Amino acid sequence: MKTILITGGAGYIGSHTLVECLQAGYQAVVLDNLSNSSSEVLNRIRCITGVSPIFVQGDVCDAEVLTNIFSTYTIDVVIHFAGVKAVGESVQDPIKYYKNNVAGSLVLCQIMCNMNVFKLVFSSSATVYGDSRDMPLREDSLNTSPINPYGHSKLMVEQMLSDLAKSDPRWSIAVLRYFNPVGAHASGLIGEHPKGVPNNLFPYVSQVAVGLRPFVCVFGNDYPTADGTGVRDYIHVVDLAQGHLMALNYLNAHNGYFLWNLGTGRGYSVLEVIKAFSTVSQVDIAYEFLPRRPGDLAECWSAPQKASLELGWNASLDLNSMVTDSWRWQTLNPHGYDVEEEG
Repeated sequence: MKTILITGGAGYIGSHTLVECLQAGYQAVVLDNLSNSSSEVLNRIRCITGVSPIFVQGDVCDAEVLTNIFSTYTIDVVIHFAGVKAVGESVQDPIKYYKNNVAGSLVLCQIMCNMNVFKLVFSSSATVYGDSRDMPLREDSLNTSPINPYGHSKLMVEQMLSDLAKSDPRWSIAVLRYFNPVGAHASGLIGEHPKGVPNNLFPYVSQVAVGLRPFVCVFGNDYPTADGTGVRDYIHVVDLAQGHLMALNYLNAHNGYFLWNLGTGRGYSVLEVIKAFSTVSQVDIAYEFLPRRPGDLAECWSAPQKASLELGWNASLDLNSMVTDSWRWQTLNPHGYDVEEEG
């Protein structure tokens, strides 16, 4: 039985991937500093899978913590989620993003090399494509020019990993560029738990539908789209998690550096999402139009064919599933993992 180290494994995407890995028979060690997550998620994962993953509270930038993990457990492969991810915050505090995302990845790779572990799946992002208007976005796009420090930090790590794979044939590295992860586990036990005001549309609409916020802010209704609002490629987090399993399988048979988009290949507008939430929740969701935000694109969606061809992976869950699972999570957990607030 192979053992995976999952950095950031208590976070939103990490926790759903952890469930898929445990159900596939992997053993897992989770490293998380809980800066944007909760230890309660591990109790929920035990309820779903019947397995208690090994948990280490610590930071991916801490070489001593990483060395202790690799010395204590026989790690075969690493899935690297740990990092910070708010685009707006990255503009205000770029040092935080280069330290956590770039330096943390560098420390991790150095310790992996020291401990002779050379299989890695890296959590990247479609933000590396920047303001490209050449849709759909393909992995071989020549216009990878991020427009914020978060995107730059992801692209810098991609470059570092590409260089590592070229320097040493023992490395087997999968880079997964996510589009817009949404939804929750069908059990309603784990989901997205944003701290403070949500940065993303789905949790914001969910919080309006459940009565935590008065209305949805819709930034721009004059885009050249069918209804004037922005269009994005939303992907169910469980589909995304299963993509990581497929990447792990691929790395077991291939060495080198590999890059895949994980998206559905189609987009939904802001108003389509709000309408879907209204239908599922049976709540009339209020929204207000505000001016466009600087840097927002009219449309953004993926070309996922490479992952389909090479990994055999395809997103299977549609918008209704994304909204239904998000709504179940929100209604069962109005305060996320802050269980003390539930009573």
